[in-house]
Amino acid sequence: MKNSIVKDKSFVFAVRIVRLYQHISENKKEFILSKQLVRSGTSIGANICEALQAPSKKDFSNKMNISLKEAQETEYWLRLLFETNYLSEKEYQSVHSESIELIKILTSIIKTSRTNTD
Repeated sequence: MKNSIVKDKSFVFAVRIVRLYQHISENKKEFILSKQLVRSGTSIGANICEALQAPSKKDFSNKMNISLKEAQETEYWLRLLFETNYLSEKEYQSVHSESIELIKILTSIIKTSRTNTD
């Protein structure tokens, strides 16, 4: 699984999240919510990397579940930043679509791994 689509997508997403954090903290002077966003948004890929090196199917599934939880948390922070006017509609929609895509991919991986271990 060296060439993993979800690993690549989560890395690209993490880069976008870091850049979004830089933009929000430098231009909007918002530091609390954006820090939460960068923590959860970069954690998705880190946990996927751990999952891909997991010694067991159970550990793989657990790490992917953590990634999914982090993706859902990221979605929450994005929505909150949008609703509080720290993100424009265009900024929000752009990164939101990527977060939803990651959530769908991770959900599919988790469902598949459950059926393969049952």
